[in-house]
Amino acid sequence: MQVRVSPGSLHGTLQVPGSKSHTIRCVLLSLLAKGPSVIHNPLASGDGLSALAVSKAFGATVQQQKGRWVIEGRGSQLLVPENCIDTRNSGTTTCFFTSVAALVDGYTVITGDQQIRQRPILPLVNALNELGAKAFLTRPNQSAPPVVVRGVMKGGNTTINGFNSQYVSSLLLSTPLVQSTTHLTVVDALEKPYVQMTLDWMHRYGVDVANDHAYGAFTIEGGQSYKSGEHHIPADWSAVAFPLVASVITDSDLVLTGLDFQDSQGDKRVVDILISMGADIVKDTEAGTLHCKGGVALQGGQVIDLSDIPDALPALVVAATQAHGSTVFTNLQHVRVKETDRVGEMTQKLNLLGCDLSIVEDSLVVRGPTAIGAGTVSSSHDHRIAMALVSAAMAAQEEVVVTDAECADVSFPGFFDSFRACGANLEVMEDAEL
Repeated sequence: MQVRVSPGSLHGTLQVPGSKSHTIRCVLLSLLAKGPSVIHNPLASGDGLSALAVSKAFGATVQQQKGRWVIEGRGSQLLVPENCIDTRNSGTTTCFFTSVAALVDGYTVITGDQQIRQRPILPLVNALNELGAKAFLTRPNQSAPPVVVRGVMKGGNTTINGFNSQYVSSLLLSTPLVQSTTHLTVVDALEKPYVQMTLDWMHRYGVDVANDHAYGAFTIEGGQSYKSGEHHIPADWSAVAFPLVASVITDSDLVLTGLDFQDSQGDKRVVDILISMGADIVKDTEAGTLHCKGGVALQGGQVIDLSDIPDALPALVVAATQAHGSTVFTNLQHVRVKETDRVGEMTQKLNLLGCDLSIVEDSLVVRGPTAIGAGTVSSSHDHRIAMALVSAAMAAQEEVVVTDAECADVSFPGFFDSFRACGANLEVMEDAEL
């Protein structure tokens, strides 16, 4: 699918969908809790559906209703999957449920699409082996899925690099159900808000973890159980970044609704970063809204550390192309092993459209403001790149075509319809129409 975007602006109100990160954690814990759990406002597309399908493979019974899912969990009595598990494009689902597989007395094979089969998972595999499971990768000299796991994991001591918080969260979520206490040491902890989100969800399901509050050491008591319940998924702050940036860099007047400013999602920091660049954004924490008025000159000159908010890079670099001066993004190593190398991809694609980005060691320098020109660019099948490019195209001088754009549905179902409802001039064309 490709999207033809003409210059324009956004007006009115827009509500982003439920959080991908929250949905996956809630689905997994509903599987590991005995009895029925109700999830309101889940992300009913892409990664959310991947997590739901995997929970079924381990024995959960699922009712999908409008605006909510009811999941009958198995507790510790998980089933051995009857078939290979395909997590499709969901890296979070792949990592999280790899540790779930270590709870099962039987073999589980987990794989995904081409991107998943290139994303490293070996550190997590090694940790599971140290904790008493048997796990290995199917391809020699590779560090990515397919992965084969057999339980039953016992607990014990393990150390893992915090380069990818998904490894840490994966172990935290599953180890309360093992026989013995687990001592988890994390080296160079990054993406800390995501780990805190995991701890918050575990608390909601009745399990607490002793930690050093620096996210470097965790003690997880074994023999525990999760309690089923009823939970609401907050709006996705990662998704908020794209209409917000599109509004900031165009002559827009947009209100984003349904937001929780107390939520642990790290990407809500994007709002403060844009405000520090001079954007006209008003927060209403009681109403849960952001009111953004575009047309204001943005100022660069900042050094922005993305250690804890790697998913914010695609949106923020688009804003930086329209800011006066140089904006430098640092601590990007983990940004380069997401669905794609987002540092390299965004640099290549925005430069193709006439912007000025350069990679300097572990930093990305964006010089602005630059005119965004016409062109055709691919999302490289990365949902955040697709949405970032559409947002950039709103401020272009001429028409921009974004190809392979259907992947936006992974984390923002109805993204293009939402933009059009707010006045964006874009045309979606399915491949059969081309």
